[in-house]
Amino acid sequence: MTYFQNISNIKYEGARSKNPFAYKYYNPSELVNGKSMEETLRFSVAYWHTFTADGTDPFGAGTAVRSWDRHTGLDLAKARVEAAFELFEKLDVPFFCFHDSDIAPEGDTLKETYENLDPIVAMIKDYMKTSKTKLLWNTANMFTHPRYVHGAATSNNADVFAYAAAKVKRGLEVGKELGAENYVFWGGREGYETLLNTDMKLEQDNLARMFHMAIDYAKEIGFDAQFLIEPKPKEPTKHQYDFDVATGLAFLQKYDLQDHLKFNIEANHATLAGHTFEHELRVARINGMLGSVDANQGDTLIGWDTDEFPTDLYSTTLAMYEILLNGGLGRGGLNFDAKVRRGSFDADDLFHAHIAGMDAFAIGLKVASKLIEDRALEDVIADRYSSFREGVGLEIVEGKTDLRKLEEYALSMGEIQNKSGRQERLKAVVNSYLLETLSSVSV
Repeated sequence: MTYFQNISNIKYEGARSKNPFAYKYYNPSELVNGKSMEETLRFSVAYWHTFTADGTDPFGAGTAVRSWDRHTGLDLAKARVEAAFELFEKLDVPFFCFHDSDIAPEGDTLKETYENLDPIVAMIKDYMKTSKTKLLWNTANMFTHPRYVHGAATSNNADVFAYAAAKVKRGLEVGKELGAENYVFWGGREGYETLLNTDMKLEQDNLARMFHMAIDYAKEIGFDAQFLIEPKPKEPTKHQYDFDVATGLAFLQKYDLQDHLKFNIEANHATLAGHTFEHELRVARINGMLGSVDANQGDTLIGWDTDEFPTDLYSTTLAMYEILLNGGLGRGGLNFDAKVRRGSFDADDLFHAHIAGMDAFAIGLKVASKLIEDRALEDVIADRYSSFREGVGLEIVEGKTDLRKLEEYALSMGEIQNKSGRQERLKAVVNSYLLETLSSVSV
Protein backbone atom coordinates (compact mmCIF):
# COMPACT_ATOMS: atom_id res chain seq x y z
CA MET A 1 0.00 0.00 0.00
CA THR A 2 1.09 3.57 -0.70
CA TYR A 3 0.67 6.04 2.17
CA PHE A 4 2.01 9.15 0.41
CA GLN A 5 0.34 8.75 -2.96
CA ASN A 6 0.74 12.31 -4.18
CA ILE A 7 4.46 12.56 -3.47
CA SER A 8 7.25 11.33 -5.72
CA ASN A 9 10.88 10.81 -4.75
CA ILE A 10 12.39 14.07 -3.50
CA LYS A 11 15.22 15.26 -5.77
CA TYR A 12 17.71 18.09 -5.67
CA GLU A 13 16.54 20.84 -8.04
CA GLY A 14 18.60 23.82 -6.90
CA ALA A 15 17.81 27.10 -5.18
CA ARG A 16 15.74 28.46 -8.06
CA SER A 17 13.27 25.59 -7.95
CA LYS A 18 9.72 26.47 -6.94
CA ASN A 19 8.81 22.83 -6.37
CA PRO A 20 7.85 22.47 -2.67
CA PHE A 21 8.78 18.79 -2.87
CA ALA A 22 12.39 19.28 -3.93
CA TYR A 23 15.69 19.96 -2.20
CA LYS A 24 16.95 23.46 -2.91
CA TYR A 25 20.36 23.18 -1.22
CA TYR A 26 20.81 19.56 -0.13
CA ASN A 27 22.47 17.74 -3.01
CA PRO A 28 23.42 14.28 -1.63
CA SER A 29 26.21 13.69 -4.14
CA GLU A 30 27.77 17.17 -4.02
CA LEU A 31 31.29 17.12 -2.63
CA VAL A 32 32.19 19.43 0.24
CA ASN A 33 35.71 19.00 1.64
CA GLY A 34 36.13 15.87 -0.45
CA LYS A 35 33.06 14.12 0.97
CA SER A 36 29.52 13.99 -0.35
CA MET A 37 26.87 15.89 1.57
CA GLU A 38 25.14 12.61 2.30
CA GLU A 39 28.29 11.12 3.79
CA THR A 40 28.99 14.12 6.02
CA LEU A 41 25.47 15.01 7.15
CA ARG A 42 24.22 11.45 7.72
CA PHE A 43 20.57 12.46 8.03
CA SER A 44 18.18 10.33 10.06
CA VAL A 45 14.40 10.28 10.50
CA ALA A 46 13.04 9.97 14.05
CA TYR A 47 10.39 7.25 14.11
CA TRP A 48 8.57 8.62 17.17
CA HIS A 49 7.85 12.14 15.96
CA THR A 50 7.23 11.17 12.37
CA PHE A 51 5.09 8.04 12.66
CA THR A 52 3.67 7.86 16.19
CA ALA A 53 3.19 11.50 17.24
CA ASP A 54 -0.33 12.80 16.64
CA GLY A 55 -0.01 16.47 17.57
CA THR A 56 -1.18 16.10 21.16
CA ASP A 57 0.11 18.80 23.48
CA PRO A 58 -0.52 19.59 27.17
CA PHE A 59 -3.60 21.61 26.21
CA GLY A 60 -5.22 19.70 23.37
CA ALA A 61 -5.89 16.42 21.61
CA GLY A 62 -4.06 15.22 18.53
CA THR A 63 -4.67 16.84 15.17
CA ALA A 64 -2.49 14.79 12.80
CA VAL A 65 -4.18 13.20 9.79
CA ARG A 66 -2.37 9.90 9.13
CA SER A 67 -3.79 7.21 6.87
CA TRP A 68 -2.19 4.44 8.91
CA ASP A 69 -4.08 5.47 12.05
CA ARG A 70 -7.18 3.59 10.91
CA HIS A 71 -5.42 0.45 12.18
CA THR A 72 -4.90 -0.61 15.79
CA GLY A 73 -2.53 -2.81 17.78
CA LEU A 74 0.02 -4.78 15.81
CA ASP A 75 -1.75 -3.95 12.55
CA LEU A 76 -1.03 -0.27 13.26
CA ALA A 77 2.61 -1.09 14.06
CA LYS A 78 2.95 -2.96 10.74
CA ALA A 79 1.32 -0.12 8.80
CA ARG A 80 3.76 2.33 10.35
CA VAL A 81 6.70 0.22 9.16
CA GLU A 82 5.27 0.28 5.63
CA ALA A 83 4.75 4.05 5.78
CA ALA A 84 8.19 4.58 7.30
CA PHE A 85 10.14 2.85 4.58
CA GLU A 86 8.08 4.60 1.91
CA LEU A 87 9.00 7.96 3.44
CA PHE A 88 12.66 6.93 3.87
CA GLU A 89 12.85 6.00 0.19
CA LYS A 90 11.13 9.14 -1.03
CA LEU A 91 13.32 11.40 1.11
CA ASP A 92 16.39 9.28 0.21
CA VAL A 93 17.68 9.35 3.80
CA PRO A 94 20.47 7.02 4.93
CA PHE A 95 19.28 6.44 8.52
CA PHE A 96 16.40 6.23 10.99
CA CYS A 97 16.08 5.93 14.79
CA PHE A 98 13.48 4.54 17.19
CA HIS A 99 12.51 3.73 20.77
CA ASP A 100 11.24 0.17 21.27
CA SER A 101 7.72 1.37 22.10
CA ASP A 102 7.62 3.47 18.91
CA ILE A 103 7.71 0.45 16.68
CA ALA A 104 5.54 -1.94 18.74
CA PRO A 105 2.97 -1.48 21.53
CA GLU A 106 3.83 -2.43 25.09
CA GLY A 107 1.95 -5.43 26.41
CA ASP A 108 0.49 -5.96 29.86
CA THR A 109 3.60 -7.94 30.79
CA LEU A 110 7.21 -7.90 29.69
CA LYS A 111 6.64 -11.22 27.92
CA GLU A 112 3.78 -9.72 25.90
CA THR A 113 5.93 -6.70 25.08
CA TYR A 114 8.60 -9.01 23.67
CA GLU A 115 5.95 -10.91 21.70
CA ASN A 116 4.73 -7.65 20.17
CA LEU A 117 8.24 -6.47 19.40
CA ASP A 118 9.58 -9.62 17.73
CA PRO A 119 7.42 -9.64 14.56
CA ILE A 120 7.91 -5.91 14.00
CA VAL A 121 11.68 -6.22 14.34
CA ALA A 122 11.55 -9.07 11.84
CA MET A 123 9.47 -6.92 9.48
CA ILE A 124 11.89 -3.98 9.74
CA LYS A 125 14.81 -6.31 9.14
CA ASP A 126 13.11 -7.63 6.02
CA TYR A 127 12.50 -4.11 4.68
CA MET A 128 16.12 -3.17 5.37
CA LYS A 129 17.32 -5.91 3.05
CA THR A 130 16.18 -3.89 0.03
CA SER A 131 16.46 -0.37 1.51
CA LYS A 132 19.48 1.93 1.64
CA THR A 133 18.18 3.26 4.98
CA LYS A 134 19.97 1.80 7.97
CA LEU A 135 19.49 2.07 11.72
CA LEU A 136 21.50 4.96 13.18
CA TRP A 137 20.46 4.08 16.74
CA ASN A 138 17.77 2.53 18.85
CA THR A 139 16.89 2.89 22.50
CA ALA A 140 14.45 1.69 25.15
CA ASN A 141 11.56 3.87 26.23
CA MET A 142 11.86 3.96 30.01
CA PHE A 143 9.88 7.09 30.75
CA THR A 144 6.31 6.82 29.37
CA HIS A 145 4.79 3.94 31.38
CA PRO A 146 3.56 4.68 34.94
CA ARG A 147 6.04 2.14 36.32
CA TYR A 148 8.74 4.75 35.66
CA VAL A 149 7.07 7.42 37.77
CA HIS A 150 10.15 7.51 40.04
CA GLY A 151 12.69 6.79 37.32
CA ALA A 152 14.08 3.66 35.66
CA ALA A 153 17.74 2.99 36.48
CA THR A 154 17.41 5.63 39.22
CA SER A 155 14.13 4.37 40.65
CA ASN A 156 13.79 3.77 44.39
CA ASN A 157 12.13 0.45 43.46
CA ALA A 158 14.52 -2.42 42.67
CA ASP A 159 11.80 -4.19 40.66
CA VAL A 160 11.62 -1.21 38.31
CA PHE A 161 15.42 -1.27 37.94
CA ALA A 162 15.21 -4.96 37.00
CA TYR A 163 12.42 -4.32 34.48
CA ALA A 164 14.41 -1.47 32.93
CA ALA A 165 17.50 -3.67 32.74
CA ALA A 166 15.49 -6.29 30.86
CA LYS A 167 14.32 -3.63 28.39
CA VAL A 168 17.91 -2.48 27.82
CA LYS A 169 19.03 -6.08 27.32
CA ARG A 170 16.38 -6.61 24.64
CA GLY A 171 17.21 -3.25 23.10
CA LEU A 172 20.85 -4.23 22.72
CA GLU A 173 19.81 -7.50 21.09
CA VAL A 174 17.50 -5.64 18.69
CA GLY A 175 20.26 -3.16 17.90
CA LYS A 176 22.62 -5.96 17.01
CA GLU A 177 20.00 -7.76 14.92
CA LEU A 178 19.24 -4.62 12.90
CA GLY A 179 22.85 -3.47 12.61
CA ALA A 180 22.52 -0.26 14.63
CA GLU A 181 25.57 1.99 14.52
CA ASN A 182 24.82 3.39 17.99
CA TYR A 183 22.76 2.75 21.09
CA VAL A 184 21.37 5.75 22.99
CA PHE A 185 20.46 6.15 26.64
CA TRP A 186 18.02 8.99 27.19
CA GLY A 187 17.29 9.41 30.88
CA GLY A 188 13.80 10.84 30.59
CA ARG A 189 12.99 10.11 34.22
CA GLU A 190 16.52 9.78 35.58
CA GLY A 191 16.42 12.69 37.98
CA TYR A 192 14.44 14.00 40.92
CA GLU A 193 11.52 16.24 41.82
CA THR A 194 12.65 17.05 45.36
CA LEU A 195 15.71 16.28 47.44
CA LEU A 196 13.45 15.78 50.47
CA ASN A 197 12.84 12.15 49.45
CA THR A 198 15.90 11.45 47.26
CA ASP A 199 19.05 9.42 47.88
CA MET A 200 21.03 11.10 45.11
CA LYS A 201 24.19 9.07 45.62
CA LEU A 202 22.38 5.72 45.39
CA GLU A 203 20.44 6.84 42.33
CA GLN A 204 23.55 7.97 40.48
CA ASP A 205 25.48 4.88 41.57
CA ASN A 206 22.68 2.70 40.20
CA LEU A 207 22.57 4.63 36.94
CA ALA A 208 26.28 3.95 36.50
CA ARG A 209 25.71 0.29 37.34
CA MET A 210 23.12 0.08 34.55
CA PHE A 211 25.56 1.58 32.05
CA HIS A 212 28.31 -0.86 33.04
CA MET A 213 25.89 -3.80 32.77
CA ALA A 214 24.90 -2.66 29.28
CA ILE A 215 28.54 -2.29 28.20
CA ASP A 216 29.33 -5.77 29.51
CA TYR A 217 26.34 -7.36 27.78
CA ALA A 218 27.04 -5.64 24.47
CA LYS A 219 30.54 -7.13 24.55
CA GLU A 220 29.10 -10.53 25.47
CA ILE A 221 26.77 -10.64 22.45
CA GLY A 222 29.22 -8.95 20.06
CA PHE A 223 27.19 -5.77 19.58
CA ASP A 224 29.81 -3.32 18.33
CA ALA A 225 27.86 -0.07 18.65
CA GLN A 226 28.86 3.34 19.90
CA PHE A 227 27.10 4.07 23.21
CA LEU A 228 25.63 7.53 23.68
CA ILE A 229 23.94 9.46 26.46
CA GLU A 230 21.69 12.41 25.69
CA PRO A 231 21.88 15.37 28.08
CA LYS A 232 18.73 17.19 29.13
CA PRO A 233 18.36 19.50 32.13
CA LYS A 234 14.68 19.18 33.03
CA GLU A 235 11.24 18.19 31.79
CA PRO A 236 9.88 15.75 32.65
CA THR A 237 11.78 15.76 35.97
CA LYS A 238 12.67 19.00 37.73
CA HIS A 239 16.39 18.16 37.66
CA GLN A 240 17.83 15.40 35.50
CA TYR A 241 21.23 13.93 36.28
CA ASP A 242 22.50 14.42 32.70
CA PHE A 243 21.80 18.17 32.88
CA ASP A 244 24.22 19.16 30.10
CA VAL A 245 27.43 17.92 28.49
CA ALA A 246 29.67 19.25 31.26
CA THR A 247 27.56 17.61 33.97
CA GLY A 248 27.35 14.40 31.99
CA LEU A 249 31.10 14.36 31.41
CA ALA A 250 31.76 14.70 35.13
CA PHE A 251 29.40 11.77 35.75
CA LEU A 252 31.12 9.59 33.15
CA GLN A 253 34.56 10.40 34.54
CA LYS A 254 33.51 9.70 38.12
CA TYR A 255 32.19 6.25 37.24
CA ASP A 256 34.96 5.27 34.79
CA LEU A 257 32.62 5.40 31.81
CA GLN A 258 34.33 8.09 29.73
CA ASP A 259 35.95 5.54 27.43
CA HIS A 260 32.65 3.77 26.73
CA LEU A 261 30.10 6.50 26.04
CA LYS A 262 29.91 9.72 24.06
CA PHE A 263 27.17 12.34 23.80
CA ASN A 264 24.12 12.56 21.60
CA ILE A 265 23.50 16.31 21.71
CA GLU A 266 20.08 17.82 21.08
CA ALA A 267 19.76 21.49 20.16
CA ASN A 268 16.50 22.01 22.07
CA HIS A 269 17.98 20.42 25.20
CA ALA A 270 20.85 22.91 25.02
CA THR A 271 18.27 25.72 25.01
CA LEU A 272 16.56 24.29 28.10
CA ALA A 273 19.94 24.11 29.86
CA GLY A 274 20.54 27.81 29.18
CA HIS A 275 23.19 27.11 26.54
CA THR A 276 23.46 27.51 22.80
CA PHE A 277 23.56 24.46 20.55
CA GLU A 278 27.12 25.27 19.52
CA HIS A 279 28.20 25.55 23.17
CA GLU A 280 27.17 21.97 23.89
CA LEU A 281 28.80 20.77 20.68
CA ARG A 282 32.01 22.65 21.55
CA VAL A 283 32.22 21.21 25.08
CA ALA A 284 31.76 17.70 23.71
CA ARG A 285 34.20 18.26 20.84
CA ILE A 286 37.12 19.63 22.83
CA ASN A 287 36.81 16.69 25.20
CA GLY A 288 36.67 14.10 22.40
CA MET A 289 33.09 13.17 23.34
CA LEU A 290 30.95 14.32 20.39
CA GLY A 291 29.13 11.25 19.13
CA SER A 292 25.88 12.20 17.42
CA VAL A 293 23.30 14.98 17.14
CA ASP A 294 19.55 15.31 17.50
CA ALA A 295 18.88 18.05 14.97
CA ASN A 296 16.04 20.32 16.00
CA GLN A 297 15.51 23.73 17.53
CA GLY A 298 13.57 25.17 20.43
CA ASP A 299 11.62 28.34 20.98
CA THR A 300 13.16 30.67 23.55
CA LEU A 301 9.69 32.08 24.27
CA ILE A 302 8.34 28.67 25.31
CA GLY A 303 9.66 26.89 28.38
CA TRP A 304 9.48 23.31 27.21
CA ASP A 305 10.90 20.97 24.61
CA THR A 306 9.16 22.14 21.41
CA ASP A 307 11.28 19.96 19.08
CA GLU A 308 10.86 22.17 16.03
CA PHE A 309 12.49 21.29 12.72
CA PRO A 310 15.78 23.22 12.36
CA THR A 311 15.54 26.17 9.98
CA ASP A 312 17.81 28.73 11.69
CA LEU A 313 20.72 29.04 9.27
CA TYR A 314 22.95 30.81 11.79
CA SER A 315 22.51 27.89 14.20
CA THR A 316 23.04 25.20 11.56
CA THR A 317 26.18 26.98 10.37
CA LEU A 318 27.73 27.17 13.84
CA ALA A 319 26.70 23.56 14.50
CA MET A 320 28.35 22.33 11.31
CA TYR A 321 31.43 24.42 12.17
CA GLU A 322 31.85 22.37 15.35
CA ILE A 323 31.04 19.10 13.60
CA LEU A 324 33.58 19.72 10.83
CA LEU A 325 36.28 20.68 13.34
CA ASN A 326 35.42 17.40 15.05
CA GLY A 327 36.32 15.59 11.85
CA GLY A 328 32.65 14.77 11.25
CA LEU A 329 30.27 12.66 13.28
CA GLY A 330 31.93 9.29 12.76
CA ARG A 331 29.28 6.67 13.46
CA GLY A 332 26.79 9.31 14.55
CA GLY A 333 24.48 11.40 12.43
CA LEU A 334 22.05 14.29 12.26
CA ASN A 335 18.80 12.79 13.50
CA PHE A 336 15.69 14.91 13.07
CA ASP A 337 14.31 14.56 16.58
CA ALA A 338 11.72 17.07 15.47
CA LYS A 339 7.98 17.18 14.93
CA VAL A 340 5.75 19.19 12.67
CA ARG A 341 3.71 21.86 14.39
CA ARG A 342 0.26 20.95 15.68
CA GLY A 343 -1.30 23.08 12.97
CA SER A 344 0.71 21.29 10.26
CA PHE A 345 -1.42 18.17 10.35
CA ASP A 346 -1.30 16.90 6.75
CA ALA A 347 0.97 13.97 5.88
CA ASP A 348 2.57 16.19 3.21
CA ASP A 349 3.88 18.40 6.02
CA LEU A 350 6.20 15.58 7.09
CA PHE A 351 8.01 16.02 3.78
CA HIS A 352 8.03 19.82 3.88
CA ALA A 353 9.55 19.69 7.38
CA HIS A 354 12.33 17.24 6.54
CA ILE A 355 13.17 19.09 3.32
CA ALA A 356 13.46 22.36 5.27
CA GLY A 357 15.72 20.77 7.89
CA MET A 358 17.95 19.03 5.36
CA ASP A 359 18.33 22.18 3.27
CA ALA A 360 19.15 24.20 6.40
CA PHE A 361 21.97 21.86 7.39
CA ALA A 362 23.24 21.66 3.81
CA ILE A 363 23.62 25.44 3.83
CA GLY A 364 25.26 25.28 7.25
CA LEU A 365 27.71 22.68 5.94
CA LYS A 366 28.77 24.82 2.99
CA VAL A 367 29.15 28.01 5.03
CA ALA A 368 31.04 26.27 7.83
CA SER A 369 33.35 24.59 5.34
CA LYS A 370 34.22 27.93 3.78
CA LEU A 371 34.76 29.57 7.18
CA ILE A 372 37.21 26.83 8.11
CA GLU A 373 38.94 26.84 4.71
CA ASP A 374 39.53 30.61 4.95
CA ARG A 375 40.36 30.44 8.67
CA ALA A 376 37.93 33.33 9.04
CA LEU A 377 37.49 32.67 12.75
CA GLU A 378 40.50 30.53 13.59
CA ASP A 379 43.05 33.21 12.71
CA VAL A 380 41.21 35.76 14.84
CA ILE A 381 41.16 33.34 17.77
CA ALA A 382 44.85 32.49 17.28
CA ASP A 383 45.77 36.18 17.31
CA ARG A 384 43.61 36.85 20.39
CA TYR A 385 45.57 34.26 22.38
CA SER A 386 48.96 34.99 20.81
CA SER A 387 50.40 36.10 24.18
CA PHE A 388 50.46 32.42 25.21
CA ARG A 389 52.76 31.47 22.34
CA GLU A 390 55.77 33.44 23.54
CA GLY A 391 57.40 34.90 26.63
CA VAL A 392 55.66 34.47 29.96
CA GLY A 393 52.54 33.09 28.29
CA LEU A 394 54.48 30.23 26.71
CA GLU A 395 56.11 29.50 30.07
CA ILE A 396 52.63 29.26 31.65
CA VAL A 397 51.39 26.87 28.96
CA GLU A 398 54.50 24.69 29.16
CA GLY A 399 54.48 24.59 32.97
CA LYS A 400 57.87 26.27 33.24
CA THR A 401 56.92 28.92 35.79
CA ASP A 402 55.42 29.27 39.26
CA LEU A 403 53.70 31.85 41.45
CA ARG A 404 56.98 33.46 42.62
CA LYS A 405 58.23 33.97 39.09
CA LEU A 406 54.85 35.27 37.94
CA GLU A 407 54.74 37.71 40.83
CA GLU A 408 58.21 38.94 39.93
CA TYR A 409 57.11 39.37 36.33
CA ALA A 410 53.88 41.16 37.32
CA LEU A 411 55.76 43.61 39.56
CA SER A 412 57.95 44.61 36.64
CA MET A 413 55.12 45.10 34.16
CA GLY A 414 53.90 48.40 32.85
CA GLU A 415 50.26 49.10 32.02
CA ILE A 416 48.42 46.01 30.72
CA GLN A 417 47.14 46.32 27.16
CA ASN A 418 44.15 44.10 26.21
CA LYS A 419 42.92 43.37 22.69
CA SER A 420 39.33 43.91 21.63
CA GLY A 421 37.28 40.74 21.24
CA ARG A 422 35.59 42.20 18.12
CA GLN A 423 32.43 40.15 18.68
CA GLU A 424 30.25 42.31 16.44
CA ARG A 425 32.76 42.19 13.60
CA LEU A 426 32.90 38.39 13.78
CA LYS A 427 29.12 38.07 13.71
CA ALA A 428 29.15 40.24 10.61
CA VAL A 429 31.79 37.94 9.11
CA VAL A 430 29.56 34.90 9.64
CA ASN A 431 26.64 36.81 8.11
CA SER A 432 28.73 37.73 5.07
CA TYR A 433 29.74 34.11 4.51
CA LEU A 434 26.11 33.04 4.83
CA LEU A 435 24.96 35.62 2.30
CA GLU A 436 27.84 34.86 -0.06
CA THR A 437 27.05 31.13 0.02
CA LEU A 438 23.34 31.70 -0.55
CA SER A 439 24.12 34.03 -3.47
CA SER A 440 26.52 31.58 -5.07
CA VAL A 441 24.08 28.66 -5.01
CA SER A 442 21.17 30.78 -6.29
CA VAL A 443 22.74 31.62 -9.63
